[in-house]
Amino acid sequence: MAVTRPTEGTEPARAPRARMTGPQRRQQLIEVARGLFAERGFEGTSIEEIAQRAQVSKPVVYEHFGGKEGLYAVVVDREMETLLEMVTSSLSNNRSLYRIQQVALALLTYIEERPDGFQILVRGESAGSGGDGDTRYGSLLNDAISQVEHILAGDFERRGFDPSLAPLYAQALVGMVSVTAQWWLDVREPPKEVVAAHLVNLCWNGLTRLEADPAIVEATES
Repeated sequence: MAVTRPTEGTEPARAPRARMTGPQRRQQLIEVARGLFAERGFEGTSIEEIAQRAQVSKPVVYEHFGGKEGLYAVVVDREMETLLEMVTSSLSNNRSLYRIQQVALALLTYIEERPDGFQILVRGESAGSGGDGDTRYGSLLNDAISQVEHILAGDFERRGFDPSLAPLYAQALVGMVSVTAQWWLDVREPPKEVVAAHLVNLCWNGLTRLEADPAIVEATES
């Protein structure tokens, strides 16, 4: 039986690429857009660039999301859902020290696994003109603050401290973790477990030796 050989100067025909399903294409566009929004921000990203990176035409992006604003909203909502699930699950059970450790570790783990998403949330841009900026990340921090406030209020009552001060301490603790997490996004060392342990070492041991009625220290002559 004769073997058919390709004509000289031609390449064997390639099998056509498998066509993506609607959900697969939608997920691909979300991932591509997430990288661009993290890199360039909402205003600096165009539908043209998203379509080009995804190797589709612009109408495909519009078909799935209606425009850049719709795509940005989906990206932010998904990141918030992921981060909120990680943080709230870390606060559900166990003793107070462990729960606060897990909050710090959950935020650092999210940053490690989804740095693009964290950049989008922290940047806090508004998907459209005239907005006051996206407050979803701030809302998430407020949720975490409320949870930590509840933990501290119970701890303060047991120790004879004023539980009405728990909101102040919760703001300080969550703020410290959030700011440190943003710093760690750039340096990525030491490992997240070490960072979480040191954060909680600072705040928890400080809470352990808490004064019931602190006052501003007066300057003294040397």
